[in-house]
Amino acid sequence: MDSSFSSIVPAPEDPILTVYFASRDDPSPVKLNLSGGSYRSEEGKPLVLQVVRRAEQQLANDMSRDKEYLSLDGLAEFNKLSAKLILGDDSSAVKENRAVTIQCLSGTGSLRVGAEFLAKHNQERVIFISNPTWGNHPNLFSLAGLSVEYYRYYDPKTRGLDFKGMLEDLGAAPSGAIVVLQACAHNPTGVDPTLEQWEQIRQVVRSKSLLPFFDNAYQGFASGNLESDARAVRMFVNDGGECMIAQSFAKNMGLYGERIGALTIVCTSEDVARKVKSQLLLVVRPMYLSPPIHGASIVTTILKNSDMYNDWTVELKGMANRILSMRKQLYEALQVRGTPGDWSHITRQIGMFSFTGLNEKQVRFIAKEYHIYMTFNGRVSIAGLSSKTVSQLADAIHASVTRMA
Repeated sequence: MDSSFSSIVPAPEDPILTVYFASRDDPSPVKLNLSGGSYRSEEGKPLVLQVVRRAEQQLANDMSRDKEYLSLDGLAEFNKLSAKLILGDDSSAVKENRAVTIQCLSGTGSLRVGAEFLAKHNQERVIFISNPTWGNHPNLFSLAGLSVEYYRYYDPKTRGLDFKGMLEDLGAAPSGAIVVLQACAHNPTGVDPTLEQWEQIRQVVRSKSLLPFFDNAYQGFASGNLESDARAVRMFVNDGGECMIAQSFAKNMGLYGERIGALTIVCTSEDVARKVKSQLLLVVRPMYLSPPIHGASIVTTILKNSDMYNDWTVELKGMANRILSMRKQLYEALQVRGTPGDWSHITRQIGMFSFTGLNEKQVRFIAKEYHIYMTFNGRVSIAGLSSKTVSQLADAIHASVTRMA
């Protein structure tokens, strides 16, 4: 029988999935997959936070709970608490009812709902993203109908921020364009602007009437402090201008598979916010209708209980500190080996990832000879390392630099 799909050609290989499958199929007992964006414990295992276990147990013991559909905008209490977490307890946007928050399918879903909304309602359909950026950003925004452009961000010579280039490109953007800014722990580079640089970015964005769209995937996971990691976002919110924020609880609560996040749009008035929400719901209805209830219930249970919230911050700080420790151990291991080059960027960068500076040839060499897998652009998940595997990675980097320069 003829197939209706016989003319379909295979999709191009996804570079991250290619690495994942190569690691999965590698029979080596010492293989190490550092390509993904998931935290691992010191034992190399996925980590479920103790406070999440407690919250789930509490939910399971509540016989009054049901499995009814949530409304289109999600769990109301979750939305309120999520907005408070990123905007702050005393946010004027919240007090003045200028902030609209709806529950979405983690950070990715929040970005996509926001993108669909912008494609329909923003006069300027150009969206600027950093170069480089998270691999899903370009497809996500272009498939929503936006025209994707790039602004300079990473300087491979310094392995740091190309701040001058960033400001120049944002300054040259058309008025009304959208600019995606990663709130903290930039993926894939691990390079964040300083607070002083954020202020200059804010001034350029506002002077050009650009619309900032924050991708807030790592709040609390970068520095270990929820308030510190929200400061860039709050700079923009507190100036009274509009902005959008895609929020995820995948990393900071370890709720990867629960697909729980939120989209917040800060408007100039309550009247505008009311209209915006009505249109957001028109995006959600034909897309997925109703978001899942379990992850939202976990987050809500933790955020509204002061004891659980405090315990969460302690566990969150523990994860962030372990990542910082892995950075320090890796840098020191490379120093001990006398690995050519300056590797101090490993400790200067922040968050889950480090942009090592390794090229694709070196990355492939490491995978073949040492069974360690990272993305072809040299991004390595520091959160996937442990004290037992740091030396393994340091040996591999040293060999790749000295033998495959």
